[in-house]
Amino acid sequence: MPRGCDMRWFSTEEICEILGRFEKVIILGDSMMRHVIGSINVLIRKDLGYGAVTDWNFSPEERQDCFCNYQFNVKACSVQGIFKTADVVKNDPESLACRANTIDVIIEMMIRFPIPSDELDRLRALIPAKKPDRPYAFVFGHGLWNDLDLQATLDWLDTLLDISKQHAPWLASSPNNKPSTPPSRTKGSAAREAAAAKRERKHDSGFWPRLFLTPNASGKEKPDEWIVSQGNKALMVFEEAVGVEVNRRGVEHLGTWNMSIQSNKFDGVHVDLKGNLIKAMMVINWLNMIEVEKF
Repeated sequence: MPRGCDMRWFSTEEICEILGRFEKVIILGDSMMRHVIGSINVLIRKDLGYGAVTDWNFSPEERQDCFCNYQFNVKACSVQGIFKTADVVKNDPESLACRANTIDVIIEMMIRFPIPSDELDRLRALIPAKKPDRPYAFVFGHGLWNDLDLQATLDWLDTLLDISKQHAPWLASSPNNKPSTPPSRTKGSAAREAAAAKRERKHDSGFWPRLFLTPNASGKEKPDEWIVSQGNKALMVFEEAVGVEVNRRGVEHLGTWNMSIQSNKFDGVHVDLKGNLIKAMMVINWLNMIEVEKF
């Protein structure tokens, strides 16, 4: 078992059991997070060659072009990633190592702030207003699309937290506590309302597992125009600042800069299959440490 300072490499069967503890694992973020769910799919399909992508509808040419590392390294392949477990169950159920209908992992691409209203509507549709039998876990990832603007990232996260809590109060409230009433727009300043909302997020009393992944290190292929605003120094400063701020909101933080500084990055931004498998396993380790019996 992980002790909070190390990581275990779980078998596919163990990963299925861990994911099965949750009603749904919701991943929200950008292309880096798309690669995380892709790597989870590689693990639960036991398929290094095509596990991350919708290979059931591939042409012979696509099967050749999108094999193994190219699932992530070629954009035309990467965008054909599997976005939800239900698609595997529907189209290629025999490839899924987990028992049917026992796991549900899904991603919604939400890459920048402000967040479009249709993306927020899709988030609401994922979360039931009534408390389910098993807990939901949320994994967030954001930063590069807003040029590592800390405030934009925090506003992005706060919007998702607030929308989730407003739609499903059970996320933030224990059975013995009534959900707090949103502050009136007619009283007080916007600054006081924002401060009050931030305090409420920190003291949410429900069972609401949340993890924030900051971007991995950049590579030598990073375009020169982004070296200052999105280079490794900027990424390190951003990672440290995000870790402090999300903790204030009751969200756990997983930094990926250190684990990825020496990894291969085909475009200077995204890590390859090996790097993404490590990220995915880090997320699985976090899920395994959640005490779901408290739900």
